[in-house]
Amino acid sequence: MVPTVLVFAGLDPGGGAGLAADIAAIGALGGHALPVATALTVQDNNRVHEVQPVDAGLVARQADALIDTCSIDAVKIGIPGSRENAVAIARLLRQLRAADPRLPVVLDPVLASGHGDPLGKGNALAALAELLPLATILTPNLPELHAIGEIPCEHVLVTGGHGEGDIIVNRWLRAGLEQRSWRLPRLPHDYHGSGCTLAAAIAARLAHGDGMGDALEHAQDYCHQTLAHAFWVAPGQRIPRRILHTH
Repeated sequence: MVPTVLVFAGLDPGGGAGLAADIAAIGALGGHALPVATALTVQDNNRVHEVQPVDAGLVARQADALIDTCSIDAVKIGIPGSRENAVAIARLLRQLRAADPRLPVVLDPVLASGHGDPLGKGNALAALAELLPLATILTPNLPELHAIGEIPCEHVLVTGGHGEGDIIVNRWLRAGLEQRSWRLPRLPHDYHGSGCTLAAAIAARLAHGDGMGDALEHAQDYCHQTLAHAFWVAPGQRIPRRILHTH
């Protein structure tokens, strides 16, 4: 069977981030995404203009239908959209973990868009607090890491794209101790959905059964390639080319 990733994220009608990014990245790495919409958004490749959370009961029913039918090999969480949705997702995760205590859960702790636009209703940190203890790995950038503070999950991949210089350093922490770092050349453009792509790729590799170190290695290499081959749909941020064609 093809490994599946249950995905909770918002719908980006521009196709750059959220569910669109997750579906493409997971599929490109040989998995199958089971996408549950947590929010509807009004956005383009640069700005988020409006976010409307999906009703928490509907979020739960979307996921329940999948959990009742499909084998779930990993979970990836983007924006919950509201604290009520985060509570509903946390309940579903506890249900899944009761059946499979080792189920990997990848949490991309998106607090705002790259331009600072809010991505849900209410306090994003409060919503995140419901999910942090249930995550296997968190993928914050530097501003998100500082905003969250103490992190209760075992694994953290701190991405360094918001730092300075020509080299980006990503650091893997386990129980607060650095396990490994990766040095990647900084690419020359701004990108829409790079964090979604990375987190989805990690989830896909974990769904395949990779150990954490291998999953992080493969996912970062894939994500960097999607950015190196990114394309324009409009002026501004580029879209990662998640389906990489070879000739």
